[in-house]
Amino acid sequence: MYVCVCNGVTDREIRDVAEAGCGSVAELTMRTGAGAGCGSCLDMAEALMQQVGASHSALPVLEVPLAKVA
Repeated sequence: MYVCVCNGVTDREIRDVAEAGCGSVAELTMRTGAGAGCGSCLDMAEALMQQVGASHSALPVLEVPLAKVA
């Protein structure tokens, strides 16, 4: 589905960029152009980014102890 009609940015593109580590809406705009036109898509784009962040924070974090240097 198109989220940003002005620049042809889809929900999948926004999720992909968020999964790749995009941390803010401003960075999303720089990477994809979403929100650079009229800006009416920014709320939806931010919500999609938060969904990706929430799903990533639900993943278990494996802690690997570092070896001590003698």
